[in-house]
Amino acid sequence: KGWSRLRLRGRGGEGRELPAVNFDPDKDAARIETAIKTKGVDEQTIIDILTKRTYSQRRDIAFAYERKTKKDMISALKGALSGSLESVILGLMKSTAQFDATEIKGSMKGLGTDEETLIELLCSRSNSELVQIKSVYKDLFKKELHKDVAGDTSGNFAKLLLALTKRDEPSSVVDYGKIDEDARALYEAGVKIKGTDVATWISIMSERSVPHLQKVFQKYRSYSPYDMQESIVKEVKGDLQKSFLVLVQCLENKQLYFAKKLNEAMKSSGAKEKIVTRIIVSRCEVDLQKICSEFKSAFGKSLQETIEGHTKGDYQKALLSLCGPAA
Repeated sequence: KGWSRLRLRGRGGEGRELPAVNFDPDKDAARIETAIKTKGVDEQTIIDILTKRTYSQRRDIAFAYERKTKKDMISALKGALSGSLESVILGLMKSTAQFDATEIKGSMKGLGTDEETLIELLCSRSNSELVQIKSVYKDLFKKELHKDVAGDTSGNFAKLLLALTKRDEPSSVVDYGKIDEDARALYEAGVKIKGTDVATWISIMSERSVPHLQKVFQKYRSYSPYDMQESIVKEVKGDLQKSFLVLVQCLENKQLYFAKKLNEAMKSSGAKEKIVTRIIVSRCEVDLQKICSEFKSAFGKSLQETIEGHTKGDYQKALLSLCGPAA
C-alpha cells in the first residue's frame, strides 16, 4: 500500500494513453476482481482495462478495488499474474517517476551493478524527469539517489552520473555567447590533446541545456574532424564511453535512441524482455508514440510487427495494447 501514500505525480506527455472516456473506476474494479477470481485468471480483461487507462485512472481503479474488496489491488494482481506480463502490469501501477526510481534501485541491488540499466535511466532522462525521480526515490527508499549512485560506481563514470543527478531545475536557455567557447573547449579537452580532460566534458555536458548542447555539437564539427559520438568512442572507454554516448544520442534524438535500443533487444529469435518492458512501460505516457514512428523510419517496419515476431502470449498482447495500432 506504500504507493498510495506517496506524493503521486502523473505521467502525462507524448504517450499513447488518453484518458478513457466514460471512465467508471468502480465498474473497472469489479471487472478486475472477477478476472482475478476466475479459474485460471482472465488475463485478457486485466490487460484490456489497465493498458487502456492513464496512470491516474489506474490509481482510481486501485482505490475503488480496495473500497470494494478491502484488499490491495497490487497484491491481488501480483498473486494472479506471473512472468513478464506481471512485470508490465505492476509497472503500470507505478507513476513514471516511481517506475524509473524502482528500476534504478533494482540496478544497484545485491552483488554487482547492472550498469547498462543504470546508464540508460540516468543518461536518457531529462532534467525535469530526474528532479522527480530524485524526490520519489527518497520517498520510496528513504535514501538520497546520489548517495546510492556514489556508493555503487567509481572513477569518472561515477563523477558523470553524480553530475547528472545533482543538476538543478531544468532550463532551456541557449547561451549564444558560449556556444563557440563550449564547442572549442570540448575539442581542446579531447581530440586535440593526448589523453582526455574528462572533467571538462562532464561539466559542459551536465550543466548546459538540451537546446544549447545541440548547437554546441553542431559547432563542434567546425573544430573537430570527428563528430561528438565518434570523438567519445576515440577518447574514452567502458561505462564512461557508454554513458557519454547515451547522453549525446538522447540530446540529438531521444526517441530514436529508444527505438534502436528496442530493435537491439529484439534482434535474436526471442526478446530481451526486461529491456523491452522497461522502455515501453516507462515511456508509454511520455513519448511512446514518437518512439513508434522513429522505429518505423529507422527499420522499415513497425514496432508492433517486431513485437509480434519476438514475443508471445499475454505479454505480447499487453505490449501491443500499450503501443496502440501501427500507424
